[in-house]
Amino acid sequence: MNPEQPNQPGGQPRQLNLQQLANQMLGGLQRHFDMLAFNIAAHECVTEEAYHSRVQATKVMPAAPAHQNFEQMQAYAQDLMMRQVINDVLNLAVAALNNSHLFLAAIKAQKEFGQNQEGQQQANQSQQAFAQAQLDEKFNQMEQGYGVLCELEDTIISLGFAMQALVQNGAMVQQAHLDEQGELAFDLKAFEVTADPEPGQPGQGRLIDQRKVLREGEAVTFNRQELQLLLITAASFFDQLFKAVARYAEENNPNAGQQPEAQ
Repeated sequence: MNPEQPNQPGGQPRQLNLQQLANQMLGGLQRHFDMLAFNIAAHECVTEEAYHSRVQATKVMPAAPAHQNFEQMQAYAQDLMMRQVINDVLNLAVAALNNSHLFLAAIKAQKEFGQNQEGQQQANQSQQAFAQAQLDEKFNQMEQGYGVLCELEDTIISLGFAMQALVQNGAMVQQAHLDEQGELAFDLKAFEVTADPEPGQPGQGRLIDQRKVLREGEAVTFNRQELQLLLITAASFFDQLFKAVARYAEENNPNAGQQPEAQ
């Protein structure tokens, strides 16, 4: 379905396509997944000898007394990779929410006002407020305004608290990061094989939850496999979100089955 997007500065409205949006988001996520796999493979293959050889290749260092040994760099590289993956997932989740809301706001405005200036202004105002909202408020607005629920909402919000701990609290989980059970919990999606694959065929299976729990005073850490599962979890979140948006569109799009008229 292709509702019309609210007016953009200096341009005409353009149509939004939910399937195209979903494909773009999942394609971007796949690139992050591939890059993570490449980086993990590189980390697993690098040797201390190769590291020292590369360090000495320029014959001089910017500040030799601050040079870190191989073990220190392994830990630093793991921590940097973890921060990057969490940040990437959060950025992608926010982008998916913002774009989904843009789609929903356009449909709601068309239903209430038709394809006119008043409807476009209403959708613009709604989108501007949503874009400025905090992550948890975005989820609230999606539920209250459109009835869109996301099973993985708590995990995405927990990732926001995890990044906050990494940036502001020396990676340590604080009381403010905990839920009512005193936990900072993540429901990671993992693939469980339910039937051995035929030669040359993909395996059959299902996504299951693999729960990770941190408590006050513990450090935020994700091992390499968990980092990969974070991206699988993001893919599941996208799937749930876009399916919920599609259901709303089917129930509320006044132009279902036809192209909206250009303004």
